[in-house]
Amino acid sequence: MDVRQWSLVIFTILGQMSVGAFLVFLVVYFFAARKVGREEAERLSDLSLLAIGPVLLLGMVASVLHLGNVMNAYRAVANLGSSWLSREIFFGVLFAVVGGVFGLMQWRKIGPFSLRIVIAVIAGLLGIALVVSMAAVYLLPTQPAWDTWATPVRFGVTTLLLGVLAMGAAFVANYAILQRKDPSCAEAQCTLLRSTLRWLAISGVVLLGIELVVIPLQISTIATGSAFGLTSIKMLLGEYGTILGLQLALVFLGAGVFGVFVYTNAMSAGKENVMSVMAFAAFAIVLVAEILGRFLFYATQVSIGL
Repeated sequence: MDVRQWSLVIFTILGQMSVGAFLVFLVVYFFAARKVGREEAERLSDLSLLAIGPVLLLGMVASVLHLGNVMNAYRAVANLGSSWLSREIFFGVLFAVVGGVFGLMQWRKIGPFSLRIVIAVIAGLLGIALVVSMAAVYLLPTQPAWDTWATPVRFGVTTLLLGVLAMGAAFVANYAILQRKDPSCAEAQCTLLRSTLRWLAISGVVLLGIELVVIPLQISTIATGSAFGLTSIKMLLGEYGTILGLQLALVFLGAGVFGVFVYTNAMSAGKENVMSVMAFAAFAIVLVAEILGRFLFYATQVSIGL
């Protein structure tokens, strides 16, 4: 796989992770505000929000590198009516801009709460449109290994799984900063953090189960299609079999084993340090697993025709 395809690995993984993290932020913020009040919800989540923008920006820089000549980047959005690639770039830019506006308003508490929520929801919808566009780009009849139902499903699972684990790690980091700055709020925030991580751990395990079901079904679907698809499967299970096995082992370890450890340590107070380490480890391990999975996505493609 050449360097330009590695730029697509980085773009799609980071883009999907930023969308997933933003969606998870919205859900956690909404339920935390209802449970403990808006002030405590903002203490839990506001610092975490700052990490999403740079992640998306880094991914978009990588996508521009894929174009070869960055001076031609403007042409990528010239066919919104007919090109999913143009829509992908369009929604990516809009998500970054609207999400950035929300982040600034939320951080500086600009405008009424209701307006901020409306802008956040719009940003979330744009993020979903971005992931849908990403998946649609690869539904090509000339690429039988990509042109299946599994591509949008796996892109969606990656979006949510990385979003869940990334925000889990971000909430832990946010709590550590709050402890140093304002110890008086630590007890309430600790209770809220443990409750949040329990739900995130459960979500991660559920998403892991979906991924472990989808992967063999995807292999079966591609293998029973064209001869070109069967060639992709032979590559996946043959020369890339070790990487596939490592990917599955890592995603199971990170989202499954470490997810269970996060949940059990979040059940009671006094285990925050272990819980925090597990949350960071789960995110790091699954990020590596998803990068390996996206590498396989590009490395095993076999085109029909020229």
